[in-house]
Amino acid sequence: MDSLPDGPRGRSDSTGSSTSQGSRSKTVLRQRLSQLMTCIEDLSSDDEAGEEVSRRLDEAFQLCGRFTPTDAFRLHMVTWNVATAEPPEDVTSLLHLDALPPTDLYVIGLQEVRATPVKFMSDLMWEDSWSHLFMNTLASKGFVKVTSVRMQGLLLLVFAKQMHLPFIRNIQSTYIRTGIFGYWGNKGGVSVRFSFYGHMVCFLNCHLAAHMGNALQRVDELEYILETQEFDMFDTPNVLDHKVVFCLGDLNFRIQDHGLHFLRSSINSGRLNLLWSKDQLIMMKKKEPFLQEFEEGPLNFKPTYKFDCKSDTYDTSGKKRKPAWTDRILWRVKPKSLPSEDIDDEDEKASMSTVNEDDEDPILVNQNTYTSDMSYGVSDHKPVIATFTMEMRKCWDTPLVCLSPLGVWSADENAPLTYTVLEDFMSSTWDWIGLYKVGFKSASDYESFVWVRENELPEINEVIQISMDKAKIPLLGGEFVLGYYSTNMQSIVGLSADFQIMESKRTAAEGLTPEDINGIKK
Repeated sequence: MDSLPDGPRGRSDSTGSSTSQGSRSKTVLRQRLSQLMTCIEDLSSDDEAGEEVSRRLDEAFQLCGRFTPTDAFRLHMVTWNVATAEPPEDVTSLLHLDALPPTDLYVIGLQEVRATPVKFMSDLMWEDSWSHLFMNTLASKGFVKVTSVRMQGLLLLVFAKQMHLPFIRNIQSTYIRTGIFGYWGNKGGVSVRFSFYGHMVCFLNCHLAAHMGNALQRVDELEYILETQEFDMFDTPNVLDHKVVFCLGDLNFRIQDHGLHFLRSSINSGRLNLLWSKDQLIMMKKKEPFLQEFEEGPLNFKPTYKFDCKSDTYDTSGKKRKPAWTDRILWRVKPKSLPSEDIDDEDEKASMSTVNEDDEDPILVNQNTYTSDMSYGVSDHKPVIATFTMEMRKCWDTPLVCLSPLGVWSADENAPLTYTVLEDFMSSTWDWIGLYKVGFKSASDYESFVWVRENELPEINEVIQISMDKAKIPLLGGEFVLGYYSTNMQSIVGLSADFQIMESKRTAAEGLTPEDINGIKK
């Protein structure tokens, strides 16, 4: 659990890129231009043909202006039922850390994280071992944990490249239980929502009912989670109100009717397509309207359940569970109307970009990869990975607060800094400015902090100067960044440029070592 600053305050809260073009928009544009060329070929001297050419040109230019330029953001998502196991030593291959184009957001959904009462209570006070592993791995690559939410064995983690932090706002999380009549959190869903450059996105991590015969119960549970989870946001109070929803997790859908021998033979021969028609989720999508709004890429990877631990061999125990694609990643762009019933080719639909054509600020979602990683054997499930490109126009691209250190900083004297509120937001005298070492892991991973000015709230564009006490500045120095944390928005809404803190003169004069500074002789 994040540990944020505490301490006395004088008053209470106050309120106060790359250019890209979506594949679908290109297709539509090409169609318009093709129609234009046909008109030109048939052009005669009459006014009607001339008007038709003019109209087609106007449509083409409107499309150009509407869809370009856009900014493209790369999402890397993982779902993994870890079967109460401790994490492996290394998850770098799972995260594709050196992928090009580079990742902007990581979303990691885990199920069956070990949750004995003692273990769960300790994880509430300190980060669990899985969170630690992902935070330590991603921090070195410049990713910061935006937020996390846990309900017993369900854990959802969201990380962002440091540069995006000021543009991730209005973060909220929630959860709902479905296991044992809704009183036990072994099954259910946890979700995180936020505004990303002004676009409302939601991530939902689910663990649904198990066993072959419970397909209808799984559908009912998922629909219940989608309808029941609520956020304290007037414009997006429910999951499906968000512009984009990603649903991932151990959805537990099985492959029915086929026998074990046929299943294994089809998998071993690479004829996975023979199994798709009997996948329960694919079958249910044909019947359930709310599932038809969700898209999924083709299942061109081996079923990810159930394996012998530390092996890539399917279950050899006495139960001999049938292999199944229990672990899935779906997505939905909020529709203006229900999906067309005359589109039958699910694979073709899933491979296309999704865009709401009537939206003033459209967003396109393209799935780039959908696969599993068979190299991990700590669980009887294999992790599933999906990468996406989200293309959209930024609704805003300036932070709410501008920060800057003044002069040369060291622990030898108090260090001045300035901050300026650039836009009106729910600022508070409980807001604070953290000093973060470059490569920090989360908003709570600060070296020290200072409260914002406490006697009055700032005016827009007012330059405010405060100082950080020299006793709070690291003696050894290093590369740091300042972050303005909004208590009301629960996020960092402004970052300074990276800057250098000089090593204190005390360090050499007193012969201090890093061990001394870390607490022995401090």
